[in-house]
Amino acid sequence: MIGGKIGPNRLGSWIQRIPSEANMDSSTFSRRGFNAQALGSLLVYSLLETLSCHDLFAAEVRPNTDAWLADVNQLAQDLKGQKLEQVTWQKKVAELMEQVNLDDLLKMIDFDRLTANVNFAERGERSMRFSFPKVEGVPSELSFGKQIFALKKDRSVVPHGHNNMATAFLILKGDLRGRHYDRLKDEPGYMIIKPTIDRKFGPGECSTVSDYKDNVHWFQALTEPAFIFNLHVMDVKAGSTLPTARVYVDPLGEQIAGGLTRARLINYKEANQLYG
Repeated sequence: MIGGKIGPNRLGSWIQRIPSEANMDSSTFSRRGFNAQALGSLLVYSLLETLSCHDLFAAEVRPNTDAWLADVNQLAQDLKGQKLEQVTWQKKVAELMEQVNLDDLLKMIDFDRLTANVNFAERGERSMRFSFPKVEGVPSELSFGKQIFALKKDRSVVPHGHNNMATAFLILKGDLRGRHYDRLKDEPGYMIIKPTIDRKFGPGECSTVSDYKDNVHWFQALTEPAFIFNLHVMDVKAGSTLPTARVYVDPLGEQIAGGLTRARLINYKEANQLYG
């Protein structure tokens, strides 16, 4: 996006400088005056056309999305610095996700160009990398990782839990079935989980994950194409001895008392074969 911009107020002042017939008597409204008026009108029209072609009017949305990015990054810093509890981060980042203007965010990341020729994975999701534009006051090295998941219909971000991570999903396009589970207990080769969320998610809706709440998630595309913005904050649990990573599970495993599931731990290949 081009940095300079001319706001509507400045445009208005330019337009007001164009001589009009109402401001002239018959003696002054000469051929010369007419030519000046016509030239002024042509210049304004050309200016408006140029602004449109270069999408400079879209720069009006940047202050809001810039502030949003700064807030998201600050939350990640506070989480990594142990200034925020993980569940508090989930609440606050969800509020930010729900407040952002989705159209503005899509422009900010140049979504149309980014997704113009996606090579979708036959199974599972395709991870797409992108960069945010430089924002004043936000370090170039962000405190969170980011990517966009692209999915064909019926394909999934396969079920998995997390060690020492906090993540958030924001649906950019399409509808998905999102399922979350609380991770209650680890056993050798298994994870005891309890279902917490199972519903359709549409554009602009989000969900979050932490070590303490809704740790396991599984998103399946109901429409094609579907795109998810993912942000992830690593190393969020002080003193954790577990490797910071995804933990793949089979959430449709053995049903046990209390509506719980003993979910078998599996690797990515098997998770992709079963649910991708």
